[in-house]
Amino acid sequence: MSTHQRFTTPYGFHTTADEVLDGIDLTGKRAIVTGGASGIGAETARALAGAGADVTLAVRNVEAGNRVAREIAAKTGNRAVTAAPLELTDHSSVASFTDAWQGPLHILVNNAGIMALPELHRTSEGWELQFATNYLGHLNLTLGLHDALAAAGGARIVSLSSSGHLFSPVVFDDIHFERRPYEEWLAYGQSKTGNVLLAVEAGKRWADDGITANAVMPGGIRTGLQRHQEGAMTPETEAAFASFPWKTVEEGAATSVLVAASPLLDGVTGRYFEDCNEAELNTDPSPHATSGVRPYALDEGDAERLWDTATAMLRS
Repeated sequence: MSTHQRFTTPYGFHTTADEVLDGIDLTGKRAIVTGGASGIGAETARALAGAGADVTLAVRNVEAGNRVAREIAAKTGNRAVTAAPLELTDHSSVASFTDAWQGPLHILVNNAGIMALPELHRTSEGWELQFATNYLGHLNLTLGLHDALAAAGGARIVSLSSSGHLFSPVVFDDIHFERRPYEEWLAYGQSKTGNVLLAVEAGKRWADDGITANAVMPGGIRTGLQRHQEGAMTPETEAAFASFPWKTVEEGAATSVLVAASPLLDGVTGRYFEDCNEAELNTDPSPHATSGVRPYALDEGDAERLWDTATAMLRS
């Protein structure tokens, strides 16, 4: 893990996406937001479009994506907002999306995700579904869009992580829960650790292409992401959720658009941001930790190992 001075900005917990982009003109920039049909993704797409960017919503449900694209166009006056189908766990879907992309790509927001599935689900390859969706799918997409990102000159990758990464490193010896008991929060945690490691490694490997990559923790926002916890909470979980520092969706998208588009971050790469600032290292072993970034999520050796391990999975 490299050492550097912690990067800070004038913004904070309650900053909104529009405040981050105030005065920034993204006309001529092209952006992709995965999971852009709802929640933080939709607000991220709206804010980028509002600043003038051409935005593609990469979504599972194209009907919903088209509806949100029309809503964003109506709100912002920017007609260059479209939706395209993308199923992150389907190789052919990812290939179809990346093959269809023409020209440069300035901003890739790897936003889509699933959280804490209460039961173990596997893909057809046998991969644990949260890891396959949150990390492997986005790595596959990012690899397929490399040339478009390189062509942009100064492209940025935004990899959405979570405070959930605090729950688990990537367990290389048993990523897909083949030998250890499945635990939904450990599975979610390692997938989100993977998303930080994706940014660390992409930023290192592709620096000569002018591509920067950073991970973000958007904050807790009540969206469809929590649907698997509704009705299945223990009293302790209910108390934790009730006391959690929730954000509005406008606040939740702020860190994503900061990393995606703010000139303050020119040349900044391989870092983890929360509340619109680089997070501090968290070595607190408490299971109740909710902020900061674990050293294992920034470990350059693990980042390289995971990239190599995952690309071998994707090729198999």
